Amino acid sequence: MAQTEETAGTTAVPEGPATRGWLGVAAVASATFTVVTSEMLPVGLLTPIGGALKVTGGTAGLTLTITGLVGAVSAPLLTLLLGRFDRRTVLCALMAVLMVGNLLAAWSPNFAVMVAARVLVGIGMGGVWAIAAGLAVRLVPPKSIGSATSMIFSGIAVASVLGVPAGTYIGELADWRTAFVTVGALALVVLVALAVLLPRLPAEQEVRLSGVVRLFGEARVRTGLAVVALLVTGHFAAYTYVRPVLEEVSGASAGMIGTLLLVYGVAGVAGNFAAGAVAERSPRSSLLVISAVLAATVALVPVLGGSVLTAGVLLVVWGVSYGGVSVSTQTWLLVSAPEAREAASSLFVGVFNGRSPWARWPGAGRGRRGVTAVMWLGGGLAVAALAVTALGKAPSSGRL
Repeated sequence: MAQTEETAGTTAVPEGPATRGWLGVAAVASATFTVVTSEMLPVGLLTPIGGALKVTGGTAGLTLTITGLVGAVSAPLLTLLLGRFDRRTVLCALMAVLMVGNLLAAWSPNFAVMVAARVLVGIGMGGVWAIAAGLAVRLVPPKSIGSATSMIFSGIAVASVLGVPAGTYIGELADWRTAFVTVGALALVVLVALAVLLPRLPAEQEVRLSGVVRLFGEARVRTGLAVVALLVTGHFAAYTYVRPVLEEVSGASAGMIGTLLLVYGVAGVAGNFAAGAVAERSPRSSLLVISAVLAATVALVPVLGGSVLTAGVLLVVWGVSYGGVSVSTQTWLLVSAPEAREAASSLFVGVFNGRSPWARWPGAGRGRRGVTAVMWLGGGLAVAALAVTALGKAPSSGRL
């Protein structure tokens, strides 16, 4: 019988050289990179996917929505079902599911098979993300937990910068099926890395449905989840239409838009690490700054973004601020429920990915008036997040 590592709110770090722990953190970061790349891979491949499977571009877009919704539902369910198993074993199994999902997508002869493949990707994504978020505390010494958590979440930011564009490039160089095969192969490599580099990670405690439900009774958890919902929905409501904004307001060319989005992504990676350092001391302070800056930046894009230069500056600030959302809100939830980290993480993943159906507002991106309205909507939701952060109950510090 595996011995529980967490008692009375403290967690024992597995014995061994510090380097081994950081290698494990790197492997987990590779897993988050792979699941987010897998989730977002169809973004740049919707047209060829639709053509090959004989569906419209809008129908092909369901490959993204389905994966997000399945991830939102599977995160809490898998946390309950797999609560007794060693976390290294669970992560390896989930990466295997992710690999099969990507390979099945590459083979899919029709849209029904593609949907089944994307369901598998959603299951793997939801489970990996829910478990990975709380592993830093078990892999490195207490003084390094903040940096390790930021590294794990950097996989998400780096996937946005490198993973999705790389998949699109492979699709253009070869075809869209090759892109899915490549990511499936990456999932296999990460699976091996997890098996080799992670120590045994026995379940800390059995997660029960009653325990997950009980978390909703915790004021700090409710506040954190509300901030996640507002910030993520506000961001994606606006960011979904960032290309029309740059075209309509800034007059940016297609090539310049690609460059600007790359710069935005790099800024997001920097924001992830900067916010992680602040959130370790005070999650509320980190999220107050993020919410205020995000609200101002998004709302000002249609007002001050009349040139490519000013639009680029605003996108950099937007990237830095949103890059810190995941690590800051996750830190808030983990320190709010230290005795139920995985349950809290599963709720975080559910709320974060549950934004998928609400990220696109019909007709919102049509014309300058439409893009202005959607930017202001995103900014308004960030203002609401600022108010909830300031007035809601928060953890006293970000120490895990």
